[in-house]
Amino acid sequence: MGSNGTPGVDERAAGPAGATRPAKRRLLVGSAVVLGTLLLTGCSEATTEQWKRLGLPEGASDRTEAVRSLWVGAWIAALIVGAMVWGLILYVSVRYRKRNDEAPKQVRYNLPLEVLYTLAPFAIIGVLFFYTVEHGNKITAMSDNPAHTINVVGQQWQWTFNYKDTVDGQEGVWETGTLEKPAELWLPVNESVHFDLTSPDVIHSFWVPSFYFKLDVIPGRTNRFELTPTKTGTFAGKCAELCGLYHSRMVFTVKVVTKDEYDAHLRDLAARGQTGAATGGQDATTIPGHGEQEGEK
Repeated sequence: MGSNGTPGVDERAAGPAGATRPAKRRLLVGSAVVLGTLLLTGCSEATTEQWKRLGLPEGASDRTEAVRSLWVGAWIAALIVGAMVWGLILYVSVRYRKRNDEAPKQVRYNLPLEVLYTLAPFAIIGVLFFYTVEHGNKITAMSDNPAHTINVVGQQWQWTFNYKDTVDGQEGVWETGTLEKPAELWLPVNESVHFDLTSPDVIHSFWVPSFYFKLDVIPGRTNRFELTPTKTGTFAGKCAELCGLYHSRMVFTVKVVTKDEYDAHLRDLAARGQTGAATGGQDATTIPGHGEQEGEK
């Protein structure tokens, strides 16, 4: 009953409380707009660019475009599929909401609908599979004659880098890191580098985020990949596999420099007497108890 006795009419909504509801809604909408504007304008240019890359760091190798295209494309596909699924859920929730206590008409099946939701996932998987294989082949491609070869040894709990270049008549030089002084990996810009990854103890994972590449370092097996650094600068590297007590200390620095600076660094290592290779023992390339090298299969 209304305040005046009229059935079904409530005049209290027309009072001061009812009049403030539109004002509150306008205030909430305005606050949301202002807050959103402040958040967007408060982002630095670097942060904005990273948002465009959907969280990826700025690329610094020739693998950048293939990985970024696959990453962004997968997110776009996921958002499209997600929007369609949520849209259908909301449509069905509203369109077929309960209106009374009567049971709806019962049906056995809907053949077109069942064919659709059976074939649609296969179509989505097929498209994703195609682009994953296509981009994966580009990411893992290796040439017959890379300009440089480096053996990366991951051990508990630091990295050793064996440069296979001939320096002042010496076949290869090396450098290694410690927990107190992490290793530095020097690379020449715009020159292809072949990496051989080995480990004498447990599984590690060689990862330089800016190179858009990561590969496991497995005892008894030699994993390989190749890439070309495309930007000079200093980049962070780390182990991406939980490898023991000091896993968090298995970090290293990558210095991408000019060819002259790279050659000078290798000569400096040779002058220190760090010639040959430091592989961490035979367990870096063989499985204990087996003489056969898994990496050569």
